[in-house]
Amino acid sequence: MASQQDLDNRVPITGALMLATLMNTLDGTIANVALPHIQGSVSAAQDQVTWVLTSYIIATAIMMPLSGWISEKIGRKRMLMLSIGGFTVASMLCGLATNLPEIVLFRILQGLAGASLMPMSQTVMLDLFPLKMLPRVMSIWSAAIMLGPIAGPTLGGWLTENLSWRWVFFINLPIGVAALFVLQMFMADDPGGRQRPFDFIGFITLTLFVGAFQLMLDRGPGQDWFGSTELWFEAGLALLGLYLFILQTLSAQHPFFPRDLARDGNFVGGLTVNIFVGALLFSTGAILPSFMQNLLGYSALQSGYASVTRGLGSVISFIAVPFMVARLGAKPTLLIGVAFSALSLWQMSHFNLGMSADLILLSGFVQGVGVGLMFAPISTLSYATLAPRLRPEGTILASMLRSLGSSIGISLVQANLVSQSAVGFSRLAEHVTTETQALATGSAAVGGAQGTLSLALLRAQIARQGAMLAYDTIFAWMALAVCLLVPLVLMLKRPPAPAASAPSVEAVSE
Repeated sequence: MASQQDLDNRVPITGALMLATLMNTLDGTIANVALPHIQGSVSAAQDQVTWVLTSYIIATAIMMPLSGWISEKIGRKRMLMLSIGGFTVASMLCGLATNLPEIVLFRILQGLAGASLMPMSQTVMLDLFPLKMLPRVMSIWSAAIMLGPIAGPTLGGWLTENLSWRWVFFINLPIGVAALFVLQMFMADDPGGRQRPFDFIGFITLTLFVGAFQLMLDRGPGQDWFGSTELWFEAGLALLGLYLFILQTLSAQHPFFPRDLARDGNFVGGLTVNIFVGALLFSTGAILPSFMQNLLGYSALQSGYASVTRGLGSVISFIAVPFMVARLGAKPTLLIGVAFSALSLWQMSHFNLGMSADLILLSGFVQGVGVGLMFAPISTLSYATLAPRLRPEGTILASMLRSLGSSIGISLVQANLVSQSAVGFSRLAEHVTTETQALATGSAAVGGAQGTLSLALLRAQIARQGAMLAYDTIFAWMALAVCLLVPLVLMLKRPPAPAASAPSVEAVSE
């Protein structure tokens, strides 16, 4: 539980934790835009440079489950300081790197250091504020979670084009230093030393599952998925790790994650909704830039600017959430967010190659509102009935599963884009009455060089139209899938009355 000093200084502590969380979530997407520039700078091949992203994801996934146990041993303040400081130094080293192995190594250090920032900051904020303030607090925390991925591509594109790719890493330095200074000044020292048995087998099996699964999802698109021996090997390791982890959790006297987490219905329901939200909605942000750049001809910076309305919608909803929860309740607010999210995806299913940017901006704004209305109520409902002693492990498990859900959603959507684009091309080619056989084979039957050029242009146009159909189909499926969240939300229980479940800060201070 929070000390009296932390309760007195909860505003600056919250600000520092938001900065740290924003720095961490921003780094998950800001480097994506800079990859081509990094590739040219260090003379790396296409499949090699993707390890700049893969190494960070895997390191984060492996370290995140361990952060709760470490924080109990060394104390939460020391854990946060080490994480923020390590992440900031690793960011500086990434910007100074001169070759690909150095960048990958420092990205691994970034992932290891930053893995605990999101769950630890959420745990501290849950302890700093009483239950009646949770909607407002979770709205503030969700803002940092959402604005990082939304602003990342835009900021990364601007920094890369106007300064250098190295500044996508240097941008973390002032943020990290400011967060460190505020926490050192205002947060109470926590000596740690809390003894909790460490489930070594549980950690190893969970690491095996998460590491192999994340590697499979990240490497799949470039390795022809299960047409590759590597992917079968990674899938086998992931299944083995998951099976052994479940077996260990059910049988061990002190499992890595307490079994009591599974007995809280609201927490389990909130986890399920979180996984779906990550899988369905974060994948949208991953495929929209490629859609705008590859099919509409936008530049990286233009596609980033087109995503700004999502951030604007999120900011508006974050401001509105506390008032809506107070007046309507967490579940109705969450359902309204589901409705907005489904509406945005339905709008996206009507994209076409001849459209203006207006529909992109409008659907992005609607989705930003929807996602913003979902995140804070999910957190409020998930942790309202969870015992305070379970919050550290609960936040870690929720963060890990949300990350896995996002990875699953992005991989599934990208795989379906490839297959649906091929299907769309085949169906459109069937309706071409001239040179249909040549379209299918890729050879020109008549016309010499001019005919070959015309045929290539026709094939390219049909391929674009087929890809457009694929995007529309996937957005329509996602809109339908979002609607399936409604029964899950309805099964969640209302949070208990604040007076019965948690003392107010004022009561604690007396």
